[in-house]
Amino acid sequence: MKKTFLTLVLAFVSFSTLAETSGELVKRGEYLARAGDCVACHTAKGGKPFAGGLAMATPIGTIYSTNITPDKQTGIGDYSYDDFQKAVRQGIAKTGDTLYPAMPYPSYAVVSDEDMRALYAYFMQGVPAVNQENKATDIPWPLSMRWPLAIWRKMFAPEVKPFESTTQDDESVNRGRYLVEGLAHCGACHTPRSITMQEKALNGQDNTTYLAGSSSPIDGWTASNLRGDNRDGLGRWSQQELEQFLRYGRNDQTAVFGGMTDVVEHSLQYLTDADITAIARYLKTLAPQDPDQTPFTADDSVAKALWKGDDHQAGASEYVDSCAACHKTDGTGYKRFFPQLKGNPVVLAEDPTSLIHIILTGARLPAVAGAPTAITMPAFGWRMNDQQVADLVNFVRSSWGNTQSSTVKASDVAKIREQDEVKGQQGSHSIEVLEKRQ
Repeated sequence: MKKTFLTLVLAFVSFSTLAETSGELVKRGEYLARAGDCVACHTAKGGKPFAGGLAMATPIGTIYSTNITPDKQTGIGDYSYDDFQKAVRQGIAKTGDTLYPAMPYPSYAVVSDEDMRALYAYFMQGVPAVNQENKATDIPWPLSMRWPLAIWRKMFAPEVKPFESTTQDDESVNRGRYLVEGLAHCGACHTPRSITMQEKALNGQDNTTYLAGSSSPIDGWTASNLRGDNRDGLGRWSQQELEQFLRYGRNDQTAVFGGMTDVVEHSLQYLTDADITAIARYLKTLAPQDPDQTPFTADDSVAKALWKGDDHQAGASEYVDSCAACHKTDGTGYKRFFPQLKGNPVVLAEDPTSLIHIILTGARLPAVAGAPTAITMPAFGWRMNDQQVADLVNFVRSSWGNTQSSTVKASDVAKIREQDEVKGQQGSHSIEVLEKRQ
């Protein structure tokens, strides 16, 4: 009797320990899923978390993210751990098909087995199952054929192997590098791609193209240079300013826009202080792509002219009428509310696509923990014609010490205005603001 009772007690203790361990693994997996920003890509607007259906524009057509809830019919509920890790780290679905590289498996190849098992536990036990069929791609034949993807994967996807710390960096910098190059997959957007669509570098050891900014717009936006360049990179940012931007989506220099808004809202605001610091420290170790880039030098001649009422310069009247109230006539804005335009890396970037897009469609600064005020910039595409937008962009890019590398033409604005990612947004933010006021 005593032996039976003892056996039951030991079994109960073992079960309780197992349940506690499992719970901790699921919780850790949830954190890692946050770090990987999985929900942003695998959730359609207004849809249920991780059920897929989000449209992603690619150079060859539109693809839709898949259902990664544990539903056995439409999701990944029948995936074994090996099925799961192959899909995430190697880009191979349970069916044997190669996934589109919109799924950043080249970055995930360095994710550790320990973290993979935590992610698997979370998606199998911590995510509610949703029965929702996956959408077919809008890629025309023959580009829609899957077999060429297997060739692409074999040519460009790296071998799955453990992340290797560098001896010259401390534990925090190595942690930041692991997150940036792996789960956070920053290079998927912020690294230029070759004509064959692979990232030109997968880590900071490859070459200085890593995180040097996207080579072409992604969903209508250009991803910024995250290296130490003086004008269009992070060279003039302190580590503290970078941490503020990562945590809150805003700092004294700029504010988030486009896809980075979702990254801050769904991912970065939930990371620990140690991980935010680690990411910032690692990014600050990246040398500039162009060490000879001339630094930004402020100039107040335009500010003085506007102060005196001189708005004869093309684009100046549009700026005074639509922008100066928030960004001021000297381009300094209001810290951590309305970003400064003077010396802003986005303004100084060679590609003006993001600046044009923001003016046409507006922008939204999300409310996050520690910065609870959501701020909306209205869209101006509905009341400015292409020439007015071009004049305004050129004015902003050439004032207060900003120097533009090219002149934006009305035809450039027209091309961006016609993009699918822009068409439906040109009045949406203005309507949203009006509805909130009523």
